[in-house]
Amino acid sequence: MSKYTVTRSYEIYERAGELIPGRTQLISRRASRFASGISPVYAQSAKGSRFIDVDENEYIDWMSSVGAVILGHADDVVDRAVEEQIKRGSLSSLNSPLEIELAEELVDTIPSAEMVRYTKGGGEACAAAARIARGTTGRDKIIFCGYHGWHDWYQAANYEADPVSGEFPFAGIEPIGVPKVLAGTVIPFPYGDLDALRELLDEHAGEVAAVMMEPLRSTLPEPGFLEGVKKLAHAHDAILIFDEVSCGWRLSVGGVQEYVGVTPDMTVLAKAMSNGYPMGAVVGSREVMEPASRMFVSSSYWSDNIGLTAALTTIRELKRRDSAAFFLETGEKLRQALNGSIADAGLSGEYTGLHTALSLSLSLPDENLRAKVNTLFIQEMARRGVHCPMGFILNMAHTDEVIRRTAEAATEAFNVIRSGLESDDIDSLLICDLTQEPFRRLVS
Repeated sequence: MSKYTVTRSYEIYERAGELIPGRTQLISRRASRFASGISPVYAQSAKGSRFIDVDENEYIDWMSSVGAVILGHADDVVDRAVEEQIKRGSLSSLNSPLEIELAEELVDTIPSAEMVRYTKGGGEACAAAARIARGTTGRDKIIFCGYHGWHDWYQAANYEADPVSGEFPFAGIEPIGVPKVLAGTVIPFPYGDLDALRELLDEHAGEVAAVMMEPLRSTLPEPGFLEGVKKLAHAHDAILIFDEVSCGWRLSVGGVQEYVGVTPDMTVLAKAMSNGYPMGAVVGSREVMEPASRMFVSSSYWSDNIGLTAALTTIRELKRRDSAAFFLETGEKLRQALNGSIADAGLSGEYTGLHTALSLSLSLPDENLRAKVNTLFIQEMARRGVHCPMGFILNMAHTDEVIRRTAEAATEAFNVIRSGLESDDIDSLLICDLTQEPFRRLVS
């Protein structure tokens, strides 16, 4: 095994602490999210399924830019279209007909889409959806389940208690800077619990603008759950919003809603829709979207030509390359290979979840060892040139050879874990700080 050196990454990370509050723009990219001191923090280039860090190490990338890269890093087709558009101009004093072309593509692709508004990222798309839902219904409250960004409308939920744990809905995030007057305007409900949703809708009857939720993340919902949510929302004249920022595109180009056969009133899209170029959208039925024409929802960069071109090209390439079939086949190959690595190392466990969002379920003699074992896995994978947390996010540049190399590294990593468990001395094998989850999600 070659031990990768990441000295320059952490020199830069140290400088970031003096210049950038929190060091990174995205919590999920902080060094503490991986094997701090061992995992790379800064990349200088990326292509296909790999990136090269600032220390000149090459890694297989299973983060796929936290899901934003779906075709592969620096996809030739998308980048060529973007380069050609750059020559024609990124932003104009006039509107671009590309706005209409992408809107037509989205209406043709996403079951809930009849009208479209654009943003540049998922969080602001969720904020726009909340504004539109409130403006359309004339109501203030939103009942939610899932992660929907950093904006005040949503983070105000942390002034309330999670109905299951009694803690903040987002453990690890305090509502610092969020106006206290927003407390009670956004209310969480537990995923899978129709009775809890029914009680909340009854308690706040006539006040709920929308039920916003991630329809799934890594596992399918119980049969009838999403249908039940839609029925309850409509019984209270509330708008049903699916946040498909993270879960969209991979299961089906038409989204989770197409895959499960439940069409919401509105959908929030971003991340993978443009293969790494900033772009987001709120789409929905004409009835719920048209009133937005009278609301102030506006930004200079929401319809720049680069994002529009990248999204159009990405969506068309997903269709052309039969992406849903690719992700099913490749995801199951990866699951089989990684499960083989667990067995080859003599451990008990498996990779669970949907083929688009595999996560490790390893049997341990003591649950208190979980954080240490998880960190050791991330550490040992990084030392073998594989960048991943405990889960794997596929893109279409992941080949059979990439899976083979990943499984080889995983077998070696699991062997290290087994030796630590057998000697009852995981601590001696850790050469980094324990990995930390940035916050607890409400949808598994």
